[in-house]
Amino acid sequence: MMPPVVRHEGESAEIICSYDSIYKSKPKSLCKGTCSTRDRSPLSETVREENETKTGRLTLNDDITAGVFTGTITGLTAEDAGKYWCAVTLETELNYLYTHLIVIMNEELNLTKYEGDDVSIQCKHHDEDQKIFCKAHETSMCVKDGVSLETIRDDRFSFSDEASTGVFTVKITDLREEDSGIYWCGAHVTTKVHLNISKDFSVIIIISVCVILLLIAGFTLTVCKLRHKRQGETHTQLPTIPSDELLYAAVSFQKHEESLSEATVRFSEEEVYTTVIYHTGLN
Repeated sequence: MMPPVVRHEGESAEIICSYDSIYKSKPKSLCKGTCSTRDRSPLSETVREENETKTGRLTLNDDITAGVFTGTITGLTAEDAGKYWCAVTLETELNYLYTHLIVIMNEELNLTKYEGDDVSIQCKHHDEDQKIFCKAHETSMCVKDGVSLETIRDDRFSFSDEASTGVFTVKITDLREEDSGIYWCGAHVTTKVHLNISKDFSVIIIISVCVILLLIAGFTLTVCKLRHKRQGETHTQLPTIPSDELLYAAVSFQKHEESLSEATVRFSEEEVYTTVIYHTGLN
């Protein structure tokens, strides 16, 4: 098996096949899916005395000096993804190697969820080959490490495969902040998934409002208690006379009962007693 070839949709892919020098004069072919002497439908096959053969978007070039023939596919689509065979035709059999062409779709999936939520991710596949669901910066890391559905061991992950629709679904429950990142899912056709896990701000807002209300209630209760205490102290105090205040009292004695007018005129002739009391404080 040769290393996988990973390319994006619309790009070109080169499938490089090496062979021994003893096969330099033998016909070479590039097959997709299956490649055998009985069941073989090569995408392209080299023609003797010609170094290059072109069939549609596929060009096959044979460099006999380097002992390498290369299949180049332009304008990659999802249908181009799959398993490819590099075959050398012998008298009665084929000598071949195989590789995987993985096409990354340009349309990416962006998902934003909150901590504690669940998420279902749908991944496309067109064959029965190993399905991939991997968290990594590059899809080649997933293929290289052989990370697949079967290798994930986490109770929060579950998988369901609907072969008839060409879709398998990955469900993650009880999402956590560390689940954020880039995921790759599919098979030979791979989709890039951006999963962003955020904190639930609605819960934070509710908690903050409750705390503020509690603080306001506590402050109001404290103020009311202080006012009630001050009013109680005021009622228990007796009236007091300010210190250093002068009190005056005047007493007039009249010897004769006369009219008011006469008494008024002769007021100065009567005896008048005045008392002045000076208070320095209340005992």
